[in-house]
Amino acid sequence: MKRLLSILLFIFLFTPAYSYAAPIKILLIPGHDNESWGAQYGGLKEAAMNLAVSRRLYDILKKDKRFEVHITRDSLGYTKEFVDYFANHEAEIISFKDNAKKEREKAITNGIFIEGENAPHNDASASGAIKLYGFNKWANENNIDAMIHIHFNDYPRPKSWTAGKHKGFVIYMPEGQMVNSRGSVLLAADIFTQLRKKYSTSTYEKELGGLIPDQKLIALGSNGTLLPSVRSVLIEYGYIYSLGNSAARQKKYDDMANRTATGIKNYFFPKP
Repeated sequence: MKRLLSILLFIFLFTPAYSYAAPIKILLIPGHDNESWGAQYGGLKEAAMNLAVSRRLYDILKKDKRFEVHITRDSLGYTKEFVDYFANHEAEIISFKDNAKKEREKAITNGIFIEGENAPHNDASASGAIKLYGFNKWANENNIDAMIHIHFNDYPRPKSWTAGKHKGFVIYMPEGQMVNSRGSVLLAADIFTQLRKKYSTSTYEKELGGLIPDQKLIALGSNGTLLPSVRSVLIEYGYIYSLGNSAARQKKYDDMANRTATGIKNYFFPKP
């Protein structure tokens, strides 16, 4: 962890501050949806939790005129913008996905890209993967500056109403060989700094330290599907079974969104 923080500090110190004339374009992706809701703890579904934090973060950033904020779904489902995009561009998204995978396999075969060990993740369904690649394609086409994927974590349990053994948050970011790694790592570090002031990092052995590089997550631009200018991070705010009762959860959603917004603002508009 100390070595990782040292690397982040070095990058930060020798990365120039940027001046943005146009509004910063942010795409918020509340993980999962009403058909495939991710983790579950009793009657509590991850998709609803992801949306709760995302909506709060959307409202915070929307008030700041320096940002142009987009969100992929709301309480009714995917927004019209993305419903239309998936309907009108499905064949293009599939081709985008397939071509990217072929190019990455070629790069691995030629020794240009070295595969590393990644933390285990549940595989996205076929339809879920198309949506994730679709988000990446849309982000490239619409000059998005940062994608924030919002999730809550889980750990295998015998019953959905029982608690697991792990707790804490983690932020996944593109591994160093990925073209959008540099900016994403710095964005992840700024968000991490804010969350770490109040929350402990994940106790799961594959997530120790709380800042984890990854090559395989589509959300981060796996297979080279995000442009270098598109920063992307995936935040697991905590384990679904560890957020307490409804009133406590609502307060945590507010706090998590506020801290994430502060991290985003600190990255794009660092104080002298």
